[in-house]
Amino acid sequence: MLCRRKGRTPRRPKKPSNIEKDPVGVYCRIRPLGGEDEECCVEMISSSTIQLHAPDGLKANRNGEYKETQYCFKKVFGIKTTQIELFEDVAKTLIEDLIHCKNGLLFTYGVTGSGKTYTMTGSPGEGGLLPRSLDMLFNSIGPFQAKRFVFKPDEKNGIEVQNQLDALLERQKRDSQLSVPKTPSSRQRVDPEFADMINPDQACKFEGVDEDCCYSVFVSYIEIYNNYIYDLLEDAPFDPIRPKPPQSKILREDQNHNMYVAGCTEVEVKSTEEAFEVFWKGQKKRRIANTELNRESSRSHSVFTVKLAQAPLDADGDHILQDKSQVNVSQLCLVDLAGSERTNRTRAEGSRLREAGNINQSLMTLRTCMEVLRENQMCGTNRMVPYRDSKVTHLFKNYFDGEGKVRMVVCVNPKAEDYEETLLVMRFAEMTQEVEVARPVDRPICGLTPGRRQRNQAFKDELSRRLEERGGPVNGDPVQLNQLIESLPPLPPCELSDPSDDQTLPRLMEVLERRYRIRQKMTEQFNQTANNMKFTLQQFESQFSSKENVLHDQRSKLGEKDKVITNQRTEIERLEKKSKTLEYKIDILQKTTEMYEQDKRSLQQELESREQRLQKELAERRRMEQRMQGVVTDTKLKWERECERRVNAKQLELQNKLWVKDEKLKQLKAIVTENGGASGGPTEPPRKPERPSRERDRNVAQKSSASPTPLSTVPPVHPMHRRSHSAGGEKWVDHKPASNLDLDTVMQPIIPNAIKVSTPNEKALSKCHRYVLRHQELASDGEIETKLIKGNVFKTRGGGQAVEFTDIETLKQEGPTAPSRKRRSGSGEGPAQADDIENRVSANKCLSLLIFVQ
Repeated sequence: MLCRRKGRTPRRPKKPSNIEKDPVGVYCRIRPLGGEDEECCVEMISSSTIQLHAPDGLKANRNGEYKETQYCFKKVFGIKTTQIELFEDVAKTLIEDLIHCKNGLLFTYGVTGSGKTYTMTGSPGEGGLLPRSLDMLFNSIGPFQAKRFVFKPDEKNGIEVQNQLDALLERQKRDSQLSVPKTPSSRQRVDPEFADMINPDQACKFEGVDEDCCYSVFVSYIEIYNNYIYDLLEDAPFDPIRPKPPQSKILREDQNHNMYVAGCTEVEVKSTEEAFEVFWKGQKKRRIANTELNRESSRSHSVFTVKLAQAPLDADGDHILQDKSQVNVSQLCLVDLAGSERTNRTRAEGSRLREAGNINQSLMTLRTCMEVLRENQMCGTNRMVPYRDSKVTHLFKNYFDGEGKVRMVVCVNPKAEDYEETLLVMRFAEMTQEVEVARPVDRPICGLTPGRRQRNQAFKDELSRRLEERGGPVNGDPVQLNQLIESLPPLPPCELSDPSDDQTLPRLMEVLERRYRIRQKMTEQFNQTANNMKFTLQQFESQFSSKENVLHDQRSKLGEKDKVITNQRTEIERLEKKSKTLEYKIDILQKTTEMYEQDKRSLQQELESREQRLQKELAERRRMEQRMQGVVTDTKLKWERECERRVNAKQLELQNKLWVKDEKLKQLKAIVTENGGASGGPTEPPRKPERPSRERDRNVAQKSSASPTPLSTVPPVHPMHRRSHSAGGEKWVDHKPASNLDLDTVMQPIIPNAIKVSTPNEKALSKCHRYVLRHQELASDGEIETKLIKGNVFKTRGGGQAVEFTDIETLKQEGPTAPSRKRRSGSGEGPAQADDIENRVSANKCLSLLIFVQ
């Protein structure tokens, strides 16, 4: 939690409940930096508090100041903390609870490369939480373990008790399978041994074990990869021709509403070494990969489950009770969560990118579940916790909804590059500490009298002692004694019936004397034999002393040889450990090489596909260049023709303007000349000027014009032109631009049978034979004049329509009082004559322009 005080929403009063709850125990471990020159962003302030400060170049607030935050944990382990210290504070009590029939969950959490796998598994010489937990468990229950196959899983997350006969048959079957010799190809590689992981001086043992129970340990090992569950201990048949991918497992709920993996392999182990061997068997199948941030990055969540089954002994303390209801099963889950990572830093692609996405999604689901649990407990709400969104949270649902002890070790990498990810991890740890889990209660096994095993053992010891006494030597052999007695003369009847009997006693005395003599002879023989035996023993003793001297010399030599052998064994053990370590590293390097080869093949395939795509793009680009060159050539020719047409039109327009100006000047000169002649000669009465014919105007223009003639070879007037065509039966296209103004004049150009358009188009031109354009412009006297430019419509070779202009008519309106710029003083007919000449010249003007409509 954050140490700085913040205003929080007050909690609602909780409902009274008899169930006691404990918060999740969250610990923090800081790994050392990779180099001395690396920048550190985590500082350990006390044994329960750390402080995070932003690295250089990263501003945390608007003022540009560094924002330092402090987080508190149950305990913080610095960079000098050993594995045994971490185990005693974190996992030791979980093993004690496991023996007392209480469940436990221990998982590591952190970003990639923060030391989670090292904390859980460890390395040779520095065993982690998992091997030390196994060592403490077997050190505690070792003398009280049941024989193999007495406890048997029922495949429904329960344990059954078998009778002695069934267990014996199972053991014989297993021994027969193990006695089959393996081929050299099936030999497994030497894995790191448990002796290499933990120093014997660091062994732990729990003294509070119930001696009146029998115990059995089952282990299972699974991984959650891409949100699928796989059994790492499953012995699937290997087919080198058509290898099959591993089958995923499903989650089920048992009769106690606990989640378990259906069909998961549970192996019964009887020692720490055997359990550690099973662990390494599954560890070799676990998916790891090389990324930019971690050379051995875990690509899946691994769950190693230790299940302890225990049942009480009967009243005699000799056999296990054959009652399934008396069997208690507790389990401890050791979880190594894959680290969260950002793809922009790891540069993951392909399958690595998919793995990173699934890892981050499962961790996000875990965070969401913790948030909902915290909200339900603090605010009294009843929101549904989304356990089913991820296999990780769904598997451990019963730990948070049921009872048990949950502990989390947050691993932190203090380097500055992981600052932002570490900040998110700290926030998650802060929230997790506020989640409470029901405290497990003690479960009594049965009501039988305690001390049954000790009494049974004492009874067996006493029985064996008495049997040994009865079967041992008792002052000589009884058989030899009876034979010796039978070899002596038999005793006569010794019964005295008469006081005067004098035969019985002498006969008895005689027999006793004979027996005495025989006894003396036997004593002499015994003494002689004893002397011979002593002499023989003395000889043997002298020989033995000589042999002992020789043996002493040989022992001294053997001691020297033993020292040499001991040194050699020590060297061999050192080399074996080194060989195992190197083989382990070689195995990792082989896996890394295989991953590199796979990445290389995928990159080669991607490169080939990109080269093919590039070749296609180049071919497409060449085709596009050829097509665009053709389009550019066509466009260039089109614009050259258009420019040539516009230049010709502009040149013709300028020539026509120059010709009009020359005609005006000539007319003005003629008027001036006439006025001069009239003043010198006799005056003639004025007469009404007659409009000269077009032919005369054309002839006069050709004779008197000094301006250059147009360059076009087309005749100014179409040969077939007739004035009556404008009123005939031919159809016209009446082109009146939208910018033209309506003039309120009496005379208006009326064209029957005409299609009126504001913009010429191919459809209108294809229906008509004639074309007229109404063009307005401002005359020199300030009045608006309208020009009707007429032409013929004909088809072109390209399939379009063209217009050939043949004639121009000019309509002009004059005011009676408007002054004329060309009027001279004293001349009344000058302006009228000039205007009449201008109209005639404009009417006789001819254009030869072609408009192509595509």
